[in-house]
Amino acid sequence: MPKLRTVVLVAGAVLLTRGALRRRIQVSPLWPMPALEEPTSGRPRSRALRLLVTSRETVAEGVVQLRLEGQDLPRWEPGAHLDLVLPSGLVRQYSLCGDPEDTSSYTVATRLAENGRGGSREVHEQLTEGMELEVRGPRNRFPLVEAESYVFVAGGIGITPLLPMLRALPEHAEWRLLYAGRDRASMPFLEEVEKLGRMGVPPGERGRARGRVTVVEGRPDLDALEVREGAAVYACGPEGLMAAVAARFPDVRLERFAPRTSSDGNTEFEVELRRSGRTLTVPADSTVLAAVRRELPGTAYSCEQGFCGTCQQRVLEGEIDHRDELLTDEERADSMLICVSRARSDRLVLDM
Repeated sequence: MPKLRTVVLVAGAVLLTRGALRRRIQVSPLWPMPALEEPTSGRPRSRALRLLVTSRETVAEGVVQLRLEGQDLPRWEPGAHLDLVLPSGLVRQYSLCGDPEDTSSYTVATRLAENGRGGSREVHEQLTEGMELEVRGPRNRFPLVEAESYVFVAGGIGITPLLPMLRALPEHAEWRLLYAGRDRASMPFLEEVEKLGRMGVPPGERGRARGRVTVVEGRPDLDALEVREGAAVYACGPEGLMAAVAARFPDVRLERFAPRTSSDGNTEFEVELRRSGRTLTVPADSTVLAAVRRELPGTAYSCEQGFCGTCQQRVLEGEIDHRDELLTDEERADSMLICVSRARSDRLVLDM
């Protein structure tokens, strides 16, 4: 009898141990050793939602606005964006431009990029009312901070993350917006922006309100933009405009449509995959992700622009040249997004 009791106790302990290990491995597939043939640590950064496209509206030349409906949606704050998983599998990021208090829908807008990578064309040509769409987020790397005053610079579709900020400002807040575009017909939400510029201004002082919003058809003159000490400067738009704004106002907060590039150019470097026992060469004209996937085809990735976080990998050795728009300072201490970031040293060692 004692022997039977011992067998039962041992069997129970084994089952409990197996269950605990199974749960631990589900949380971290690589723990404690590289049990996978093609170990990857990339992971989505937020849960996916299934939303219904209930409205599709043209809000300017080449710009389509989508309303995506669901139930009890996560709340968001001005500056936040969504990841849209398109029917082809492409993942693209779009700023939320609706009402943060509306938990039944999200609103995004996108301009058709004729020479883009295909995401905006898919949105314009394939997304219709009644379609269900996978969405991840919202996330915010472009939050509105408290400041004595505000200066906003928008280039075309770059108005989308700034519009909820303008709506959220106190009625008598001191702010200015420089809104540039090819022409007025191509500038989304222009009528609302100009209306916001008049709000909170007494009728007898409406002339002063025109100074709040400056609309420029063509290239804006940034030297004419007055920025007072203590002002928070925000900008979103094409990379050329972002570079010019950053050069003029070094403390500007930027929301980019594409990953940052290095002005110093790229150089070749080596990457060691410690767990896999392989060493790769990353050419100057390629990415760490491309090099890794040639060896480990199952490596997780998605947007390839440093926005979604799926390809995040732990770095064991080497100096990282971070070019993403997502990771926190804490995360950057020991990890990188291998789709865009590179090495400042001759060699990186990844935990793969």
